[in-house]
Amino acid sequence: MMPSRCFQEVEVWRKAHAWVLAIYRYTEQFPKHELFALVQQLRRAAVSVPANFAEGFKKRGRADKVRFYNIAQGSLEECRYYLILAKDLDYGDSSLLHEELENVSRMLEAYIQAVPSA
Repeated sequence: MMPSRCFQEVEVWRKAHAWVLAIYRYTEQFPKHELFALVQQLRRAAVSVPANFAEGFKKRGRADKVRFYNIAQGSLEECRYYLILAKDLDYGDSSLLHEELENVSRMLEAYIQAVPSA
């Protein structure tokens, strides 16, 4: 298998991007008073996942790459909490988003483990 030339070719980035789109659709139904609170926080953290993956993809050394991929992992955990909060506030069913978060998290961890040492 040939190595990916750009981040858009990497399956974990594709899954993370699709998940962000789903997060945007999910938060459209939130109450208006959450627009500059939970909606903004959840979207910002979600976007951080594929964005940090993309930034890390072009870094040269393993340590630099892994640092950005780890930031993406942290953003996933932040989103995990926001989805719990949204569920507890009865803003909608987030179970599918949780499942996809788990998939992205596992894929990202596997990707990090496969990054070769310099």
